Amino acid sequence: MEADQVAAFLEQERTVVCATVGPRGWPHLMPLWYVLRERTGGRPGPQLWSWTYAASQKVRNLERDPRATLQVEAGEVYQELRGVMLECEVAIHRDLEIVKALGHEIFARYASPRGQPPATELPQEVGAIVDQQANKRVALQFIELDRATWDHRKLGGVY
Repeated sequence: MEADQVAAFLEQERTVVCATVGPRGWPHLMPLWYVLRERTGGRPGPQLWSWTYAASQKVRNLERDPRATLQVEAGEVYQELRGVMLECEVAIHRDLEIVKALGHEIFARYASPRGQPPATELPQEVGAIVDQQANKRVALQFIELDRATWDHRKLGGVY
């Protein structure tokens, strides 16, 4: 996929699987909700951000080894399979204002149905819940180092 196709695909999909290196050296795979933010430098296109509980295994793994592989994929049958795999370094942000802002951004994105723009404003009670959760969470900034993509729809039925 070209950079613009990757950006459109990531905007359309809703779950990223994040692989970190667990304490015994095995991959630790967990799904995350994410948002796309403008990247500052490096590859063209958006950058993935997510949040998670500060005490989670994935955060402990990232504190020990800040590398993660992300995968977003779609398709039900072989000729429809498509996806993006990103090798990343991960910056863990603990500043409460950064975490809160990201939480609001994530909830706004997922408050709208797939394919619709994010909600412009969260209901007050939802915003309060996000603010409360932010105290226990961290923001994860995935800094892309390498990328692999696939789109079997382009194969035209020839494998």
